[in-house]
Amino acid sequence: MEISSAQLRLTIVRTATDPFLPRFNLTLNVNGSGRCSSTTELFPDTGHVGRRNIYYAPRHMIYVIGQYDARVIDSQSCHASLAEFRHLERDVIFIGSFDQNDDRRWTYFSAAQRSELPFEKR
Repeated sequence: MEISSAQLRLTIVRTATDPFLPRFNLTLNVNGSGRCSSTTELFPDTGHVGRRNIYYAPRHMIYVIGQYDARVIDSQSCHASLAEFRHLERDVIFIGSFDQNDDRRWTYFSAAQRSELPFEKR
């Protein structure tokens, strides 16, 4: 997915790790219009917790939020760092999410295609 205002391209690759159970590794790839790139392993999907919501945050930061982890991407350096939920800015703009579609295929949904879905409290 492209974030033109931050000049970034984000991809989350989902790789199956078990032939019988819905278990997946998730890898975040960040590319910044030829000037930077990074790859980060996200918290794995151990059973229907793979969705990642994407947000535009203040100071040109991008948030990638999952059920159990949060990453902050600096759009200038493409560096993705692990963050605590309580330290994230609250005034953010929902851009979209990476999730399974109705056919259980991994895909990106823009905010225009699907509204923000909250995460379950556990």
